[in-house]
Amino acid sequence: MAGTLYLVATPIGNLGDISARALETLRAVRFIACEDTRHSRVLLDHFGIGGKDLVSLPAFAEGQRAGRILDRIAEGDDCALVTDAGSPAISDPGERLVAEALERGLTVVPIPGATALVAALSASGLPTGRFHFLGFLPRKGAERRAMLEEVAALSATLVLYESPRRLGETLPDLQEAWGDRRACVARELTKLHEEFVRGPLSELSARYATEEARGEVVVLVEGRTGERRWSEEELRRGLEEGLARGEKLKPLSTELARRAGWSGQDVYRLGLSLKR
Repeated sequence: MAGTLYLVATPIGNLGDISARALETLRAVRFIACEDTRHSRVLLDHFGIGGKDLVSLPAFAEGQRAGRILDRIAEGDDCALVTDAGSPAISDPGERLVAEALERGLTVVPIPGATALVAALSASGLPTGRFHFLGFLPRKGAERRAMLEEVAALSATLVLYESPRRLGETLPDLQEAWGDRRACVARELTKLHEEFVRGPLSELSARYATEEARGEVVVLVEGRTGERRWSEEELRRGLEEGLARGEKLKPLSTELARRAGWSGQDVYRLGLSLKR
């Protein structure tokens, strides 16, 4: 009989947040797949879980190592997957391992627990009924701009992870793409120096242009609110007027997309058709 792959959420800071079920599972499985075995060994030692076979599954090698882990599970060994913090496969290793396990017909069981995006959202002060999680943005270039434009018209709260070193660059990018919306920077969640900084994107951009953020960061931005989405005829008229003034199509498309509630790509394509 094949074993089971357990996805065990671990604390994002405060070790008291681990669940009794997570500890029970970690003690019971035959081996544990870890994003970083050194990090996980500290956690296991803290809870007195010794003698476990730990195998490494870092993000950069998940594709190469997943097969060997799944072979062991198929042969009957139960395995727990843990990452350095939070829920496996959520902006952490595990997505490919889970997909391949299901392709093989293996059983996958989540052991839920702490996750930074939900903790940050719940205390952000922004709407929580609907949200859209972006994970980590592409670092720069066309792919980054395309992702920001893709979600600009959503009314759901937008949530993303960011490196503290890049926060000062990312906040102005968000303001440029989405306008000066309400936002929150959540830092060091559940840890000693936990902090929530709330305000418009312009204010947060100014603050973190000079202040270095430390620790893990979650950025939350209010979704599009209030304004009615423009009709195609209104958008076409706006493009025609801007082009007649001599404005360049790319920046004009970005500005109109923000105001009209359309994606930047759709506005740009419509502008190209008008120019032709």
